Amino acid sequence: MVGLSIGDVARRAGMSTSAIRYYERIGILPKPPRASGQRRYDASILERLAMVRFARRVGFTVGEITVLLNGSPGRPPPEKWRRLAHDKVAEVDQLIAQASTVRRLLLDTLDQKCPKLVERGASLTNAPGTDPRLPKSGLRQEAAAPPSHPVKPRKHQEHR
Repeated sequence: MVGLSIGDVARRAGMSTSAIRYYERIGILPKPPRASGQRRYDASILERLAMVRFARRVGFTVGEITVLLNGSPGRPPPEKWRRLAHDKVAEVDQLIAQASTVRRLLLDTLDQKCPKLVERGASLTNAPGTDPRLPKSGLRQEAAAPPSHPVKPRKHQEHR
């Protein structure tokens, strides 16, 4: 038989055979020809899987990978990559900002003997289109310094 078996591809690509079948089923990978009922792949499938692996590593969803590779038997056009990558950078920037805010809110509670969770929750805005994890304007913008000693959680005590 000519070509690579699914097991060969999986080993070389560092992924499971079920992942390869899944990518075929949803259209990220082309359906391979079969010989005696077994899938047989051209070596170019390894390049496509490398692109999929990279796209997954940088946070692309399966849907975004499908858009990226749709209509491209080989490498996608650079302009398509740039457009999708630019959108992903904006998404990552937003996630970083949200994570920084969440970190700051958590650190603020660690600095207090009583974290006042009810008051803190009530002070957050829940207006449509806003993220309840983001502070209202007016809260300090710098992250609080971590406490100089570890904070041990109290067991089964709830503070209001």
